[in-house]
Amino acid sequence: MSDLPAGVTRHSFDGTERLATRGEPVYGESTDGAWRAWNPNRSKLGAMLELEMDTGLTGGETVLYLGAASGTTVSHVADFAGPTYAVEFAARPARDLLEAAESRPRLFPLLKDARKPETYAHVVESDVDVIVQDVATRGQARVALENRRFLADDGRLLLAVKARSEDVTREPAAVFADVREELSEGCEILETERLEAYHADHLGIVARPR
Repeated sequence: MSDLPAGVTRHSFDGTERLATRGEPVYGESTDGAWRAWNPNRSKLGAMLELEMDTGLTGGETVLYLGAASGTTVSHVADFAGPTYAVEFAARPARDLLEAAESRPRLFPLLKDARKPETYAHVVESDVDVIVQDVATRGQARVALENRRFLADDGRLLLAVKARSEDVTREPAAVFADVREELSEGCEILETERLEAYHADHLGIVARPR
C-alpha cells in the first residue's frame, strides 16, 4: 500500500472516509472545518492516489502542473506541496485558477501553452521534484518529453493520458500502448494503471527521466 503524502489524509465527511487536504474550497467539494474532500471523480491525480499508485509524493515538493484548468486538482496539490507552478492555456478556466490561488501563496498560475515550455522556462525553476500532467490534447507523450527539461534527475512524472484526446476513433488500449512507447524514449516508466474506476478511457502513468 502506497503512503499518502504529508498533508493528505483520509478524513470522514458525513460518515464517509475520503481523501482530504487543508485549504479553502474550490469546486463545491465537501468540507469539515479546514479539511476539504479531494474528489477522485473530478481529479486524475486523486484517482491515482485512491488506486494506491506509487506516485512518490511525500509533501513539500516543488511541482510543475501542466493542464491546471480551473484549479480543481492543482489547488489540492498546492495545499500539501511546496512551490506549485500551474500552467493553463485557456483564458476562462484560468480566471478560476487565479481565484483558487488567492488563498494559496505557493500556487503560481501561468497562462501558457504546455506544448511550448520555452514560453515559461524563465519563470519555472529548474530541477522540479514532480511534473503532474493532465492535458486534453494530441501528443501527450511529446508534451511530457518537452517539459522533462524542468524535472530533477530523480524527479517523477505523474501523467494522466486521455485516450479520446489522442484519437477518438481508436481503441484506448492501442492509444495507451503508443503513448507508453513514445514516452519511453526519454523516461523510464515505473507504473501504469487504468483509471476506469473514476475516469473512462484514462491511463495513469508514473515515470522518471532517463
